[in-house]
Amino acid sequence: VVPLLVDELGIPQFAGIDSATEDIANAIQPGTTVIYETTLPVGTTRNRFSTVLAKSSGLNVGSEIFVVHSPERVSSGTVFRDLARYPKLVGGTDAASSRRAVAFYESFLEFDDRADLARPNGVWALESCESAELAKLAETSYRDLNIAFANQLALGAEAAGVDVQAVIDACNSQPFSHIHQPGIAVGGHCIPVYPHLLASSVPEVTLSTAARTVNDAMPTHVVNELAEALGGLEGRTVTILGLAFRGGVKEHGFSGALALRELLQQRGATVEVEDPLYSAEEVQRLGFSSHLPGHPTDAVVLQATHEEFRRASSDAYPGARVVYDGRGWLDPGKWDGVTFLRIGAPR
Repeated sequence: VVPLLVDELGIPQFAGIDSATEDIANAIQPGTTVIYETTLPVGTTRNRFSTVLAKSSGLNVGSEIFVVHSPERVSSGTVFRDLARYPKLVGGTDAASSRRAVAFYESFLEFDDRADLARPNGVWALESCESAELAKLAETSYRDLNIAFANQLALGAEAAGVDVQAVIDACNSQPFSHIHQPGIAVGGHCIPVYPHLLASSVPEVTLSTAARTVNDAMPTHVVNELAEALGGLEGRTVTILGLAFRGGVKEHGFSGALALRELLQQRGATVEVEDPLYSAEEVQRLGFSSHLPGHPTDAVVLQATHEEFRRASSDAYPGARVVYDGRGWLDPGKWDGVTFLRIGAPR
């Protein structure tokens, strides 16, 4: 699971995983199965990696060495639960590689009974490594697309003077509607990245790029709302609740806090952050200033759904005139005397 990094434009940077593949190829022995669990653009396992493995080792793929893609389908904080809950997908460069991968994973994985699945839960062999690559990109990009739709619904609800949460709850009471929740940002190592890999390798899927545009614009919408509510941001102090990209997980890859900081500072605001999962030293190393308890602030922005923030109230943030709940997480009743803005709520 050597990481495949991307640049600021979402373009894959293969140097690390290319190097690891070359090192493996130089030492590989006949009979070895090489499995890539890193999420990859469609065609990478076969056209990039298996070619290197065969050329540098002098061994034939499918008879002497075996090459497979088997994407990770787990989330931070729930890895072991997810390994048992979700089928393990495998796709080889050939039938022999797939058979070896199925036998390998079946030797140690145990799966929950899932009556809701069309076939028994377990190791599922797909027709090829390209199928496995596409499956991972599709399931992750689906989430980004769904969130983008929820975010556009939220913006429309704000303009129409209705509550998007009531609308989503009503829609999802019908079994064929599965609208996700709107949010201030889409963060993490996966959802903001994989739609770019999908678009670059399967250009027929144009909606993934459109969804990225919608979701990337949400922090700007929030900053504009704060600027309007405060009469400008120059010289204001804004406290972001949540450095992590999501609640309960100490990870900040592509966190909405990073985008908010940049946008707020561009408008002349001083940015502070509060996150119970990070020490003051860690916050500082990441380029933020810590919000000190009881320190005055002009506005509060909820970015991550940590349980500790459920109890947040205006008493803890003296001077706050505006609070923006970017996840529908805060209790409005705890924010007396403050302009309370919630994503997708009437303005």
